[in-house]
Amino acid sequence: MIQAEAAMTSQASTTRPAQPSIGHKAAIMLGVAAALGLFFYFDLGRLLSLDALQQHRDELLALTEAHYAVSAGVFILAYIAVTGLSLPGAVILTLAGGFLFGTGWGLLFVNLGATTGATLAFLAARYLFRDWVEQKFGTWLEPVQAGFAKDAFSYLMTLRLIPLFPFFVINLVSGLTRMKVGTYVAATALGIIPGSFVYAYAGRQLGTINSLKEIASPNVIGAFVLLGLLALVPTLYKKFRGTR
Repeated sequence: MIQAEAAMTSQASTTRPAQPSIGHKAAIMLGVAAALGLFFYFDLGRLLSLDALQQHRDELLALTEAHYAVSAGVFILAYIAVTGLSLPGAVILTLAGGFLFGTGWGLLFVNLGATTGATLAFLAARYLFRDWVEQKFGTWLEPVQAGFAKDAFSYLMTLRLIPLFPFFVINLVSGLTRMKVGTYVAATALGIIPGSFVYAYAGRQLGTINSLKEIASPNVIGAFVLLGLLALVPTLYKKFRGTR
């Protein structure tokens, strides 16, 4: 009997998932803090603005045309860094993606960068904070866990399609749930396509403007109409939910 209990104890100890070490967590947190510190110390946020995009428009287009593959790689890495560190500027980067690479390729590059960065933020939140949050706020987190447990893919797809919450908040909160990584990646990659397309299309149209008269062109007006319709989605969603 004693031998059986000892064997069960030994088996449980070998099947228990390895707990993240404090040293690994501290190293990751220091790395994230250093990256954030460099971003704000050098005021890199000034580069992620519409004014900066318009001011350097011609130089960026010439550089992209001369070194297309390198520019695409740098753009995707920049997008991964911004979303992975939950920094502001993803909208401007999406506009820039459409502006520099066109709607189709811009959408693809944005999707690669946004999905990869969001997954890194998801994994970091899970690795660093999930155990602690479950211990401290398990009751508060229970409705979220229940929603994800019921149908994680559809639940996250809805959150991605209906921008009721900031993109980075969904990334971090999802990491605190028990959602599978594959489900998270698939729902994110598909769910951000409509919004990314609208912004990439708008960015492409803004890139074609050479004078104030061209602002009234059908393509530019169409881009702003799409942006306006996208902004109405949360309101329509709330009304739809209220009538059910």
